[in-house]
Amino acid sequence: MRTEIANASFRGRFVLAKRYIEEGEVVAFHTETVYGLGANAFSDEAVLKIFALKGRPADNPLIVHVHREYDISSLIDSEPPYAAALRSAYLPGPLTMVYPSTGKVSKYVSCGLNTLAIRVPSSPTAQAFLKEVDLPIAAPSANLSKHVSPVTARRAWRGFNGSIPLILDGGACSGGIESTVLDCTGDVPQILREGLVTREMISSVAGDCKVYRAQTGERPKSPGMAYKHYSPRCRTAYFTEVDGAKRAYLEEKEAGGSPCILCDSDAARELAGYDILELGATGTVMAQRLYALLRKGEGCATLLVGIEPRARDGCMAGVLNRMRRAFGAEHGMEES
Repeated sequence: MRTEIANASFRGRFVLAKRYIEEGEVVAFHTETVYGLGANAFSDEAVLKIFALKGRPADNPLIVHVHREYDISSLIDSEPPYAAALRSAYLPGPLTMVYPSTGKVSKYVSCGLNTLAIRVPSSPTAQAFLKEVDLPIAAPSANLSKHVSPVTARRAWRGFNGSIPLILDGGACSGGIESTVLDCTGDVPQILREGLVTREMISSVAGDCKVYRAQTGERPKSPGMAYKHYSPRCRTAYFTEVDGAKRAYLEEKEAGGSPCILCDSDAARELAGYDILELGATGTVMAQRLYALLRKGEGCATLLVGIEPRARDGCMAGVLNRMRRAFGAEHGMEES
């Protein structure tokens, strides 16, 4: 199979994408967060193809993407008033909302759960694609399971060249990390996965918002809840302070390796003379840069050393979630 990257100059690309979807194929497409790997959510065969392509665990549910005018009432059993208010406030955008499901989509989308995660991306490329197909599209990120999510079409192509027919190129993704996933099945919304829409933003509309903490051995309620995820293909070490990172870096250097340190701008100022991948100074910039720098690090380093950013405001909960999981440090591990 030949995998084609279709950008805005490719006439008829959305019509072609629709044809592939109707034929049961999988198509990668741009969103404002990361590139997605999409298939017809009504088709068991097409949805299972996503799991096979990614090597994705069978208990890790998918998100269904729809265009802004799609009537989701046929897909969900109920919607609390706060969820309708949140949809009005933040969609289209990087927010996925989990509802009681009517069971109309393939049972493999939700992996046997009685809920359905729905997202309305704001990317013009995604909206044009979803409007053209006019179907719910099941789509995880366009990466092999547990690897770093792609934020460019070329990165998606490197993962699936020869396995899928088409990638809809919308440029680099502006958000940089996946959507916030919000459980809307209870009286109070509960964040299952942190992202660019923050707890404070949700509370300002819904009046309250909880954050779910997974228990050891519990079945995932949402994508992105695996202990180690978004991971670079190189050895890693993770620290909450600069001195430990320096020691790991120098030990690797003395052993003949090529270490590199991933850190925020504050830490970078303390690391003159070290090989640095600088995330930036704000949560928004760090989110935009994180996955690209993880990919860059795996290509140049024998050991990628992460230093946890100090900022905690804005979308930093989402950035820290992805960074800790990338380094296998979600539960306080110092090294992975």
